Amino acid sequence: MQIKLWGVRGSLPAPISNEEYNRKVQSILERAVQAGITRTSQITEFMETLPEDLKHVFGGNTTCVTVTSSSGKTYILDCGSGVRQLGYELMKGPAARGQGIINIFLTHNHWDHIQGLPFFTPIYIKGNILNFYSPYKDQHKILCEQMSAPFFPAPFDKTESTKKYIYLDPKKRAPIQMENDLVVDFFPLKHPGGSFAYRFKQGGKTFIFATDAEFTGEIFEKGHDNTYDFFQNTDLLIIDSQYTLDESFIKFDWGHTSFTMAVNCGLRWKVKELVMTHHEPAYTDAKLYENYQAAIEHGENCKNETTKIYIATEGMTFNL
Repeated sequence: MQIKLWGVRGSLPAPISNEEYNRKVQSILERAVQAGITRTSQITEFMETLPEDLKHVFGGNTTCVTVTSSSGKTYILDCGSGVRQLGYELMKGPAARGQGIINIFLTHNHWDHIQGLPFFTPIYIKGNILNFYSPYKDQHKILCEQMSAPFFPAPFDKTESTKKYIYLDPKKRAPIQMENDLVVDFFPLKHPGGSFAYRFKQGGKTFIFATDAEFTGEIFEKGHDNTYDFFQNTDLLIIDSQYTLDESFIKFDWGHTSFTMAVNCGLRWKVKELVMTHHEPAYTDAKLYENYQAAIEHGENCKNETTKIYIATEGMTFNL
């Protein structure tokens, strides 16, 4: 499997401001002077020495992730604003000819997880088939409402593609056999209005996407064995890490997790690779990088020797 991140912000898109851009450029130029850069041929090597918050932007688009199976089929997780760029990429293939079969798994229907769908080009192409997998019975109605007048000029049901809805019963939580060797199942998360994690298994590898979840210390207490069973020994876990620990106390019951608790979860569940995502829109790249460094330090203080920690960045890919 290959997992790619197309949108990593939470709550709403957060494009970089001119003020933050100027700070980045100034910091880079100061470092270039200190490094004695005098020729353009030195730039590429110099750029590799920059800290993560200066080397690139973490990204301002809201949640969208793809899973590409070993057979080459692509599965989409959520349709935040990041799905727009994904749509352009898909239009380089069969979707441009109306021959696309697109499978979309929705964690929940808060706006930052569906707001990119009206700008997802393949939905406007006749012949394309969009399969929506969702634990919500009224999924069709919800998608129609966000594109109804006066909110959007093109009604959802008037777009040319064919839409199909596959209901995932939260009570039964039966695994879905997507391919001969690819199985997907799901798990309820603590979030206002509900949210669901998805787990992909193929070739002996496991990937879990668990955004918009409020993980707290109680999940480590007796009675949460189901949570442990679902998440344990995951090869790659992308997990909600929106807040600092202090902010998570202030925003208790808002449905999101601190990066400190996300690391605790990763260590407790023996996760091999953990990716912090759903970044707070008010945080600059410098603040996100500070949080990332603090997460690494927290892991070291917890004697972490098994879990590799990343901060989600648009365009980032993982191969399992």
